[in-house]
Amino acid sequence: MLEDILKSVFSAGTFNQMLRSATPVALAALGGAMTEHAGIMNIGMDGMILMGAFFGVLGSFLFGSAAAGVALVLAMGVVVGLFFALFVVKFKSDEFIIGTALNTFALGLTSFLSRSIFGTAGTKGNPALPTVHIPGLDAIPFLGRVLNDNSLFIYVTWFLVLIMWLFVYKTPYGFWLRASGEKPETLRTAGIAPEKMKWLASILCGLLCGLAGAHLSLGQLQGTFAEDMANSRGYIAFACVIFSKANPAVAYGAALMFGFFDAIGLRLQDYISSDLTNTIPYIITIVMMVYVVVRSQRKKRHAGKRLPQRQT
Repeated sequence: MLEDILKSVFSAGTFNQMLRSATPVALAALGGAMTEHAGIMNIGMDGMILMGAFFGVLGSFLFGSAAAGVALVLAMGVVVGLFFALFVVKFKSDEFIIGTALNTFALGLTSFLSRSIFGTAGTKGNPALPTVHIPGLDAIPFLGRVLNDNSLFIYVTWFLVLIMWLFVYKTPYGFWLRASGEKPETLRTAGIAPEKMKWLASILCGLLCGLAGAHLSLGQLQGTFAEDMANSRGYIAFACVIFSKANPAVAYGAALMFGFFDAIGLRLQDYISSDLTNTIPYIITIVMMVYVVVRSQRKKRHAGKRLPQRQT
C-alpha cells in the first residue's frame, strides 16, 4: 500500500495538479506583493479573487467567449483596485477593516448575482480558457505530461512573475513603489507623491487578483462558478507574500509549495478521509506563517546582540 501511495503522490499528475492549484494563489500573491511594497496590508485579496471568478464566468456566459470574460475581469480589477485605494489611500481608512469589508461585500454580491442569474447551483460549462499544447514536449518523459495541455493562464503566470520581478527591482517605478512603503517622506522630497504609487499598487493588485479568479473559474474549473469558490485562496496568497517578503519570484515558489501539498491532499483521498486531506494545504500555510514569526524574532535577537554595550 505504501508503494502505491508513493507512486500516486510523486506521479506526473500530482505535479500537473500542483501547477493548476498554485496558479490562482501565485497571481494573487503577485498582486499582494505590489501593495505590500507600497506599505499596504491587503487582506481583501480573497474578495478580489472571488469577484474575478464570478465576472469572468459572467462575461463568458453573456458574450459566449472566454476572452470577453477576461476583459470584463480586467475592467472589474481596475474598479475594485480604485475602490480599495479610495478608502485606504485617499480617506486613510484602516486597511484591515477595508480588506475585511471587501471580502464580505464580494461574498454577498457574487452570491446574490449568481443566484439571480444562474440559480442556486451556480453555473458550469461556459466557454473556458484554451489549453496550450507545446510541440515537442510529449517526447520528454514525465516533464511533458506535467507541462503540456494546461490552461493558458499557467504559462501567462510564468511570464507575469518575470515581468513583475523586473518591474519591482529593475525599473524606476518599482524603486518608487518600494520607497512609497519604506521611505514615503524621502520619496516626496524627490518630487514624487507616494500616494500615486499606492494607487498604482492597488490597481495592479486588483488586476492580478482578478486574473487569479478568472483562471480559477475559466481555466482550472472550465467555465464554472460556485458560491465562495475562492475558498480562502486570498489569505493563502497573503501568507505567500509575507513568507517571500513580497519578492514575486519567491512568492511564486511559495504558491507552488501550497499547490504541491494541495495536489497531495487530492491524491491521498483514495486512502485517507477527505476531511483530513483537505486540511493539508492550510496546515502548511500555518507552518509558513510560524516560520515568518520565528525568522523575525531571530533577526531581532541578533540585531540586539550586535548593538554596542553601554559602558558604565
